[in-house]
Amino acid sequence: MVNVLGLDIGGANTKAAYVQTQKGSIKDVQVIVEYFPFWKNSQMLVEVLQKLKTVGGRVDAVGITMTAELSDVYKTKREGVEHILGCVKKVFFDVPLYVLNTDATLNSIEEALATPLGVAAANWAATGWLVLQYFENCVVVDVGSTSTSIIPIVDGKLAAKSKTDLDKLVCGELVYTGSLRTNLAAIVQTVPVKNAVSTVSSELFALSGDVHLILGNINREQYTCETADGKGTTRSEAFTRLARLVCADTDMLNEKELTLIAQHIYEKQIQQIATGLSQVYTRAKKVASTKMPVLVAGLGKNFLAIKAAEQIKAEVIMDLGEMLPDKVSLAVPAVGVALMTAKQVEAKT
Repeated sequence: MVNVLGLDIGGANTKAAYVQTQKGSIKDVQVIVEYFPFWKNSQMLVEVLQKLKTVGGRVDAVGITMTAELSDVYKTKREGVEHILGCVKKVFFDVPLYVLNTDATLNSIEEALATPLGVAAANWAATGWLVLQYFENCVVVDVGSTSTSIIPIVDGKLAAKSKTDLDKLVCGELVYTGSLRTNLAAIVQTVPVKNAVSTVSSELFALSGDVHLILGNINREQYTCETADGKGTTRSEAFTRLARLVCADTDMLNEKELTLIAQHIYEKQIQQIATGLSQVYTRAKKVASTKMPVLVAGLGKNFLAIKAAEQIKAEVIMDLGEMLPDKVSLAVPAVGVALMTAKQVEAKT
């Protein structure tokens, strides 16, 4: 039995997966998600990792992937990678460490530090690699709290057109919209109000989490990030934040009117994801030898990923949570890098 901890260190959430494997098969998995806003207290990363170190039991190795190097507390991604890996080394000084790169292979810490752009934002490769263990052809749509990764797998190979976030934004493989943390002004420029159309304020008044809370797509426990005004996660408080999007308040707009605004924003967010998915799906379908299902994962799989797949008329839509424990679906990159690391450890023993 091999015990591995997989870490997906993001700018807002750090996810840990404690995976026990035997001969490459998962025997047990535990997942924890820790909300940790890098832009506020990046120097506290060691403390967060110390907490995550207690997930599960004995650890034979640690696999690492990250996106937090993009945080604006760092001047460059190189600086971010160096700081993050330095913190990991302090906490996990007594076990082998493996860092995922964008080629979906594992580097040593030293190799990763020598080529930091090769390991920056590689978590999509962990997701793709994990899904590859089960599917030869599909397009993965993983909708997290902040962004959406769209990953093509064609004839048993990762078929991503791009490796960096910049290039992925260009080709549709990354859509910077998510279930909780997206500024609503990044989804819409106008909304319907009282039989008219209003432009929106570009202030950070409300988040996508408010829309999905109002519409019942998420519950209060799933609203795990800070709200835009630092207040609570009741529907009433979400309505208050949403009203500010059009420089109004809940004396000026009632819940029915605000719900119509929320529904409009929701539909536009689905369109955002569908636009990227259509680009990737069309490319993959042209070269695949069989049907191309869309495989959904992440917090937004049911109310965003599936809806986007339906919008582009995908041939088959499948839920990763129905094939693996549902908790895996919420932290796919962490589980993927853990399993990849476990296979590497097993190969050496």
